[in-house]
Parts: sequence; structure tokens; C-alpha cells
Amino acid sequence: MGNIIPVVEKKEFLKGFLQQYELKRRECAWLLNFLMSDDDLMKKVHFVEQAAHTPKALIISAKGVDGIPFSFHKEHQVTTDTEKAFHDIRLNQTEDIYIELHFTGAKQYPPYLVVLEENPHIPENIELSVAYQKEAEYLLNRSLRSFRKAKLIESIDAALDKQDRDQFNKLVNELLLLDKKE
Repeated sequence: MGNIIPVVEKKEFLKGFLQQYELKRRECAWLLNFLMSDDDLMKKVHFVEQAAHTPKALIISAKGVDGIPFSFHKEHQVTTDTEKAFHDIRLNQTEDIYIELHFTGAKQYPPYLVVLEENPHIPENIELSVAYQKEAEYLLNRSLRSFRKAKLIESIDAALDKQDRDQFNKLVNELLLLDKKE
């Protein structure tokens, strides 16, 4: 991902943000100040929404909003330990860092809107992904019911061949229940 937002603007935003908002965890301010202290690191910082979809994310909340105070996401691992995040950032300074900030009035705070970038890791259409998932679940359930129905019919035929009336009645009732669910 190219560096769209200049480092100076990112630093200015973070300085103003830290002066105006109190974070739920003090260590988060320390972590953001560490990032601001290194221009090369700041080149790798991207402010985005839905950062959990990115390879490496810091999600930080200010006081006055719902949500966990801090989480660090990397390669499907999540921790709330700021020290682990700090060490990972310090040891892997060539990796992009995506930061999602939660604070009151974020959508109306011009300095934030200036540094906010489009998240390149969000699936193109989350609603479409959800729809595909629901359709796949529907097809799977339908296939399982169809398979179960075929096995019941097979078992009913076998009960008829054996002239096992009790088994036949039991299996027919199961088949009727399965048909009702459809």
C-alpha cells in the first residue's frame, strides 16, 4: 500500500488527538507516542476502519465510547497486551500497521477524516460474503436433509422386506417429521 497521507499530517493528528481525548488505557498513549517518535514507522501507519481485517492492527478506544480499550491483531491472533504489540512493532518495523480509533465524534472530527484511509483488506462486499455464507449453509442443510431422507427411505424398504412393523412405523414417523421441517 502506498503512503498516501504524509507523515507530518499523521503526527499532527496524533498529537492533537492525544491532547483532546483521554484513552481508556494509558499504555495506548505511550504506544502512539512511540510510533510518532519514528518517521519511518509513521510511514507504515495507516488509520482505517475495520482494522481487524488487516494483517496487523491496533484497535484503540478513548473514554466515553463503547468497546474494548485496546486490542492488537496479527495474523488471526488477538491480544489485549500493549507490551506484546510494542515488541512486535519494534521487531517488525517494515510491516504496515493499521490503526482503528474509537472516540466520540470520530466521523465529524476533521483532523481524523484527513488521515483516514480506505482499508484495502476489507472484503469487497461484506454483505455479499454474508449472503454467500447463508446460501452455502442453506444448500448444505438441504443436502443433509436429502441424504437423511434417502437413508430413511432405504431403511423403510428394509423394514418392509423384513416385515418389521415396529421399525417401519418408527422410520415412517421420522420421515414425516423430516418432511414437516422442510
